[in-house]
Amino acid sequence: MTQPRANEFEKAFQQLEKIVQRLEAEELPLDESLQLFEEGIRLSRFCHQRLEEVEKKIELILADAKGEPRTEAFEEPETEGDGEAELE
Repeated sequence: MTQPRANEFEKAFQQLEKIVQRLEAEELPLDESLQLFEEGIRLSRFCHQRLEEVEKKIELILADAKGEPRTEAFEEPETEGDGEAELE
């Protein structure tokens, strides 16, 4: 049941990208531009809400033993030798 919600996000994001491209590339009448802008705002809010929901789920998954959310940096691990050129 998670898959349809993910597809909704992808579709909304693609529609938002198309709206941005149209607004940037075309000279549209004011009414049409406003309509596209309003639709873009609606899609942006939907995408933002979905991203916040996913972030909360990730925090739950990463919760420590006390149930407190734990955040971790999403960075690639450093390889050996990266710090060799640094002076102490």
